[in-house]
Amino acid sequence: MAGRQRFDTGRSREADLHTPPVRATVIPVSDRQRTLPGPFATAQMMTKLKPAAPIKPVTATEWTGLRTHRVNYEPSATIFAQGDPATSVMYVETGAVRLSVLSHAGKEAVIAVIDAGHFFGEGCLASQTQRMATASAMSAACVKVIEKQDMVRHLHARPAFADRFLTHMLTRNIRIEEDLIDQLFNSSEKRLARTLLLLARYGEPEVSHRALPRVSQETLAEMIGTTRSRVNFFMNKFRKLGFVEYNGGLKVNNSLLSVVLRE
Repeated sequence: MAGRQRFDTGRSREADLHTPPVRATVIPVSDRQRTLPGPFATAQMMTKLKPAAPIKPVTATEWTGLRTHRVNYEPSATIFAQGDPATSVMYVETGAVRLSVLSHAGKEAVIAVIDAGHFFGEGCLASQTQRMATASAMSAACVKVIEKQDMVRHLHARPAFADRFLTHMLTRNIRIEEDLIDQLFNSSEKRLARTLLLLARYGEPEVSHRALPRVSQETLAEMIGTTRSRVNFFMNKFRKLGFVEYNGGLKVNNSLLSVVLRE
């Protein structure tokens, strides 16, 4: 036929006639949920997995021989900005630190809240030359600063300290994976409930950990990828249901887990 090209595939017509047909097997949704990990069972996994043990602060002995200096920051003060040279690792001694990123379009997203006893800025150890996020103090904070070369030297010289730092890195990696699954497959209401539980250190025995650090609804909206009005709507709903309490601060009750587990 005019205008139509013919391609030789190297197969005869007879060979095509004897090729067995391909049969597609349809797997019911319920079977896929039992077979595939993570995304289809995020809520169920939160009940089956034991809460991670709290990371103990680095002891004075572990810091011995490491050159550091402390810096005190007022609330909302910038510790380092996105694009700054990455030359040091930092450790939160007191307070809390917020990590946020800014897109080229000017949209900001909060990617992590770093509590006391945790490292941040460790990307410089992996040849990261610039800060990929902005770090700012959520409250009055004391941060210990360790220069890159001093940190590398101490990790090689102190195996116990290196083990502690490796635990920190693995814990951070697991959290990032869980956050990604949560962002992709859960509703904004479930994402908010999970974020509140994590900020309140759900699963740890200390009752005081149920009280959240001072965090605004704008920050919560940036953390879960929604608007402040939606966060306000869900927070009022959680309060009416008794999941959260406002009494000079925000307290989260373990009953909030029911929102995450709801189908």
